[in-house]
Amino acid sequence: MGRILLWTLAAAAAFYIICLAGLLYLKVLPPVTTGVQIERRLQATLAGRDYRKRYRFVPLKRISRELQHAVIAAEDGRFYQHHGFDWKELQKVAEKDAEQRKLGRGASTITQQLVKNLFLTTSRSFLRKAIEAALTPPAELILGKDRILELYLNVIEWGPGIYGAEAASEAWYRVSAAQVNREQAARLAAMIPAPLHRRPTRMTEYSAVILERMRGMGW
Repeated sequence: MGRILLWTLAAAAAFYIICLAGLLYLKVLPPVTTGVQIERRLQATLAGRDYRKRYRFVPLKRISRELQHAVIAAEDGRFYQHHGFDWKELQKVAEKDAEQRKLGRGASTITQQLVKNLFLTTSRSFLRKAIEAALTPPAELILGKDRILELYLNVIEWGPGIYGAEAASEAWYRVSAAQVNREQAARLAAMIPAPLHRRPTRMTEYSAVILERMRGMGW
């Protein structure tokens, strides 16, 4: 039992060091693939489904400001104020969960979501959350806010096999990420929590909420 524990800790430490090296690489270069992209390909292969990946990395300046703002408003309104963990939002969620006596939504920041997408999978476990939490502070330190946002917008899912703002904009609206307008941006942002099941055309109610948040944030 003790030997198994030692091997587990050694493997976790090795994985952590590899991820830190990955963050240094990602400070200047785009990712070739991600943990979630690998996960989706494996799932498709095991299920015998066709899988076509659409992914093209573009710099932040080639992603519409409206889309940048919509995603921040939808996913992490205090993105530029916190240092990886939004303790105020976590407190709100904990209080709501206690009041309703059940576990509700999470309060993962964009940085936490980026770490999960890059190095982990969508599976939920305490181990995954622990690794995610351990990698979040170095991600903030090494990458910085603008690079975190750039990477996040380029790697997250926006539909089956669709990764990143450029592929999503082309797939859903037949425009580049730089050409996405305010309404389109809000609808794309509304897809993020469940990208495999949502479609931008059906996101009228939630996109209106996001647009209101954007206005409240001065955007």
